[in-house]
Amino acid sequence: MNQINPEKLLLSKWTARQPQHREKHFLVTKLLRDEQERVIGCLLEAVLSRRSEQIDWRQLRESEHWLPGWR
Repeated sequence: MNQINPEKLLLSKWTARQPQHREKHFLVTKLLRDEQERVIGCLLEAVLSRRSEQIDWRQLRESEHWLPGWR
């Protein structure tokens, strides 16, 4: 499990363990918040293709799928 502070996720870098469509490196470009301003999700942008996808920020804690930083 990766230890993550959701407030510090913006502009953080992540590496997918199982790349799809040659997309391996990602950047968190936006934090999604609820009515109480708690982080509930984030927008990941693939560095190679600039494709974005929205995920629950807690998925980044799963070290079998995501590694912090670019490797």
